[in-house]
Parts: sequence; structure tokens; C-alpha cells
Amino acid sequence: MQKVTLKELSQLLGATVKGDGSLEITSVATLEHAIQGQLSFLANSKYRAQLEATQASAVLLSEKEASGYHGNALIVSDPYVGFARVAQLLDTTPKETPGIHPSAQIDASAILGDGVAIGANAVIGAKVILGENVQIGPGCVVGKASIIGSDSRLWANVTVYHNVHIGHNCIIHSGSVIGSDGFGYANERGNWIKIPQTGGVRIGNYVEIGACTSVDRGALSHTEIHDGVIIDNQIQIAHNVIIGQNTAIAGGSIIAGSSTIGKYCIIGGGSAVAGHLSIADGVHVSGGTNVTSIIRDKGVYSSATIAMENKLWRRNTVRFRQLDELFSRVKTLEKSAKGTE
Repeated sequence: MQKVTLKELSQLLGATVKGDGSLEITSVATLEHAIQGQLSFLANSKYRAQLEATQASAVLLSEKEASGYHGNALIVSDPYVGFARVAQLLDTTPKETPGIHPSAQIDASAILGDGVAIGANAVIGAKVILGENVQIGPGCVVGKASIIGSDSRLWANVTVYHNVHIGHNCIIHSGSVIGSDGFGYANERGNWIKIPQTGGVRIGNYVEIGACTSVDRGALSHTEIHDGVIIDNQIQIAHNVIIGQNTAIAGGSIIAGSSTIGKYCIIGGGSAVAGHLSIADGVHVSGGTNVTSIIRDKGVYSSATIAMENKLWRRNTVRFRQLDELFSRVKTLEKSAKGTE
């Protein structure tokens, strides 16, 4: 079990120690569930009542919150960011043991960097390049001429098609498919004619993709996911989508083909972005929103209606259908009123 003192953590975080700097921390936990030897944090004022009752050995606090706390603390500007950094330091997530499992199938033309780990029943195709310390989980498939950068990890049963480039320090979770065909067809008198998807997928560095997410390959040019992007579980990224640096997309969202999402955007869970649109940098789309037109300016955008009693929803739906008629009647009344003036 890894141990680190409050003083050592303060140096890592640029924090101020309040209390016993020699106190040893072994893991992190919430205020409610922490025990001795654990470090907790207060990042939301609604949990302030749990602060005095916590059993944590120390707590990450802002300067304001620390002034009234009598226990051991690390005073930081942003307790949640501090928590994230300590959690990384004390992370106990298991890693694949370097080496190749006997049941893995590795093409002779593949190039493997030092420290690569390849799990049971994985398949590595022709001309694949795996950088140093890449971890390939059991049951993964990496297709022809794909490249995975150093220190990246594929959890079990990830499928990477051909001609996919993944940067360094990326994480792709189980069940995800990278580089599947985009949904490209021409219609000839009612019959669908498949358009071969000959582009690839280009994923930058420090990208994380959640479980059971699909990223389609481009039709001609590439689908692009830039550095620092985080993508949640069960998301569809269609062909030729471009996602800008450090954007976050929450679970169940759909990004249709050839749309471009800017840098530092946040797309709430269950949202849908129609095809061939662009979204400006710094846009926040709230959960369940349908984006059907270009967003040119930074800001918060929403479209979902709130939950309500079914009878009320039905009445409002009928009224919504009557809006056009109501609008026409109002315009007629306005003209009539002006005429009498």
C-alpha cells in the first residue's frame, strides 16, 4: 500500500498544510465514507455539514472553508482539482503485466515498443505500431496499419479497425469500436448503394473514450478527436466529425456526420448534434439538447423540456400544435388594433 505524507502532498499540490504534516495518507474518499488514513475534500458547499463529522485523517479545503475547520487540512485554491491529482498519485487500478500472452496473435510485421503488454486472445494486425508501455487488454483487435502511441491503454474487448492513429497517454474502455464504417450510402431508385469509407480516425494525446462508444471512420478524409478530449460511455461519433481540444461529451450523446465541435466545449448527456453543423469554442450544451443549427457564439444552450405530469404534458402538446394558428390570430389582432388607432 502506497503512503504519502501531508507535507509531500502539499509540495505536489502547492498547498498549505494545516495540522500534522507528517500524517500519512493511503487513499482518498468522500467526507461521508472516509476513515482514518484517507484524505477527503469539500468542493461543494451543500456537503459542508459532513465536514465536522468526517472520519478522514485530513481534508482538502479552500482557504475560506479551512478557517473554521479544526482538523488536519491541505489548503488549496480548488479542492476538487486537488482531489483529482491526489487520486492519480494513489491510483490502485491494475495494469497489464508487460509481455505477450501465449494466446495473443501478433502479425510478424507489427512493431512493438518496449514494455508493451498484450492480453489473452488479443489480435494485432499487419503493420501495426504499438509505442512504449502500451497496454492491450484481453480480446482486443488492432487492425492493419493502425498506430497506438506510448503509454496508451485499451481495456478488454476494444476493436480498433485499420488505419486508425491513437496518440500517447490515451485510454479506451471496454466494448468501444474505433474506426467502424461511417453511415454512407447513395440511394438509387429505392436501393441503398454503399459508399466505401476510405478515411481513417485520428485521435490526439491524453484522450479518454468510455465504454461501448463508437467512433466511425471518415468517408474520404479522417474523423478527428483532438488532444485532451474526454468522451463518456455509449456515445456515437459519426464519420468526419471533428472534436476540438479539451471538449467533454457526456453519456448517450450522438454527434452526426461532418459536424465540428470547437475547443473546451461541454456536451451534456443525451444530447444530439445534427450533421454538417459547427459549434463554436467554449459552448456548453445542457443535457438532452437537440442542436439543429450552427452555434457561432460561446454560451450555454438548451432545448429539452422539463418533466411534468402526463396529463399536463398532453395538454401542452396540443397547445404547442396550435402555436402557429395563435400567432396568426395575434398578428391579425395587432393589425386591427393599429387600424382603429
